[in-house]
Amino acid sequence: MVFYITYIIVAIALFGFIALFTLFAVYSERKIAGFVQDRLGPMETGKYGSLQTLADILKLIQKEFITPSAADSILFSVAPVVIFAAVFLGFVVMPWAPGIAPAALHLGLFYGLAIVSVDAIGLLMAGWGSNNKFSLLGSMRAVAQIISYEIPAGIALIAAVMIAQTLDMQEITRQQGIMVEDERILFLGLWDVSHIGGILAWNIFQAPHLLLAYVIFFIASLAECNRAPFDIPEAESELVGGFHTEYGGLRFAFIFLAEYAMMFLVAMIGVTVFLGGWNTPLPNIGTVKLADWTTGLAWGIFWTLIKTLLVVGLQMWIRWTLPRLRADQLMALCWKVLTPLAFLCMALSGIWRVWVIVGG
Repeated sequence: MVFYITYIIVAIALFGFIALFTLFAVYSERKIAGFVQDRLGPMETGKYGSLQTLADILKLIQKEFITPSAADSILFSVAPVVIFAAVFLGFVVMPWAPGIAPAALHLGLFYGLAIVSVDAIGLLMAGWGSNNKFSLLGSMRAVAQIISYEIPAGIALIAAVMIAQTLDMQEITRQQGIMVEDERILFLGLWDVSHIGGILAWNIFQAPHLLLAYVIFFIASLAECNRAPFDIPEAESELVGGFHTEYGGLRFAFIFLAEYAMMFLVAMIGVTVFLGGWNTPLPNIGTVKLADWTTGLAWGIFWTLIKTLLVVGLQMWIRWTLPRLRADQLMALCWKVLTPLAFLCMALSGIWRVWVIVGG
């Protein structure tokens, strides 16, 4: 009984965190958009518009459920739940700090990629169930885009997994920090800094080709989230709102919540696999034990949040800076540029593993 209660508490805590993050992220994005476009953004509700997003959420919650008469009521109603649940379940394996993860699975990274892929089914259900041509076109675009960009994203992650030799996200993170003498044989990169830790112990510095792999993953993750310049599934100038055109109220709120949760999730996956996860960027230098002083439960959560939020901020900056790609440009970038480069990174990981680690 206690076992189930613990998991219920963890699920509620995760949902609460996602809700608070979305509240903060929407306000931040509006302000970032205003800054980029040389305007103020929300200013009326609360101090500097700080309560505007909360007011919008309260408005959405109070709206009635409206189902179009020609829609498939079951698909239309279930789709937002599937979309949100797929993203929400991806947080199950995310490592927040040393020893802190809702479920520390040995196949954690594989599980995360697999469960998030279910999001595409929910998007297709939303478009088809709406019985609206704009929604259907938007959902078809979204599914084609997500399935296509999962390939370079997955291969880029495989390149890192080949170096780490594990799919356990806690273990991948642990290898990017300080390791005891017996553990250093597990991972020998460009520099043996496993005794001092710090930023040079992160995967992108230990195996430099993983920096390219991370760039590939980051670009592909923007497409996975339907974020600009890959937002053609929701192109307002063409499709009104895409797959969520017919949604309002709480159903739209769940779709909206899933989009921002997905932004945080893919950013956190990239941080965990490539950017050291909960490890501190500060090294031990002689008697100044910066890494030791900034390591632990609270520090781990701090570094995870800071790194992930910085990546989310970059996602927002890109949205309000770059123009939307055409559908043919989007697919050409995936199949002709990112996928070959991802395969190159995977091949380099194989060479690196044999030459530097085994040979060294």
